[in-house]
Amino acid sequence: MSENPPLNVVRAHPLCAETPPSALTLPYTPAASVYVRSNFPTPALDASHRVDVRGAVQNAREFAVADLADWPQHELLVTMECAGNWRLGMEPVPEGEPWSWGAVSTTRWRGVRLADVLAQVGVQPDVVEVVAIGADSGPRDDASEPGAVTFARALPLNVAMHPDTLLATHMDGQPLTPDHGAPLRLVVPGWYGMASVKWVAALELVTTPFTGYFQRQRYVYRTTDGVEPVTRARVKSFVVSPAPNEGCGTDVLLRGWAWSGHASIAEVCVQVGDGPWLTAMLTPPASDYAWTEFTLSLSLPKGAITVRTRARDAAGNVQPERAEWNDLGYGNNAIRSFTLHVAD
Repeated sequence: MSENPPLNVVRAHPLCAETPPSALTLPYTPAASVYVRSNFPTPALDASHRVDVRGAVQNAREFAVADLADWPQHELLVTMECAGNWRLGMEPVPEGEPWSWGAVSTTRWRGVRLADVLAQVGVQPDVVEVVAIGADSGPRDDASEPGAVTFARALPLNVAMHPDTLLATHMDGQPLTPDHGAPLRLVVPGWYGMASVKWVAALELVTTPFTGYFQRQRYVYRTTDGVEPVTRARVKSFVVSPAPNEGCGTDVLLRGWAWSGHASIAEVCVQVGDGPWLTAMLTPPASDYAWTEFTLSLSLPKGAITVRTRARDAAGNVQPERAEWNDLGYGNNAIRSFTLHVAD
């Protein structure tokens, strides 16, 4: 591959792979180490690919992806996380890909504003959502119905029109690779990765809420009150150095990342053993949508020491002791407990 750490493959076909621990220590994830989540095989698309914009618009039309290079370009540094990240931390472990902690990455995306594309077709006043439809399709993983289903997810109109919602053509300064959605994908900062639809083939503006398979049966929280689509990333934190379950000396600088799709990180606290919660130092993030580094100098006793971290965002959301279990294993942001083996 390259000198960058290889991905940790969770499933080979279609590819699902985690950012390796060594790359998670970096403020920006190397392109070759950005996690991959594919629901279906990667479609074969080329430079002639066009996107159909239709539905409740004044002038339906197609756009050639190649022509978007002449439009105003925008670049954002974004921490993106799979909704199933740390599914293995739920008890019992729900169905789905067995993600550990590596289905998260921070990288730069470049492209055009989705709002600029929608302005070209004229949004009708009764539109409530914009449905992004991918070029990828395959069988339902629950076999609920025969035949193939196409990956599609909806965004509320206000999110679709936000100036930081992009139709991206580049990642980390280079054209998108096939695994990351080439030649065109959505990037929706603050939302779990399923909203950033890859291989965009069509955008459909609708006047009633979308009820497609990946909106109402997958990427949902099932509760006693019904089905709630997964949207923004929940507040979360984890330590990257010293590496969990590895050895360290008695004097250590604990370092890690915290992020939230709802607001900026306001506080990260660390607990050693049964001791008090200690407030870590925060470094301002490199962008409004990038994770926040936290550090804390500790003097630890020798032996196996349990460490926990807890983040709070500016909207008041706090990591819980235990995430609310759901049968599809989404949104696990429970406080993570890990062990450091402290020697002289």
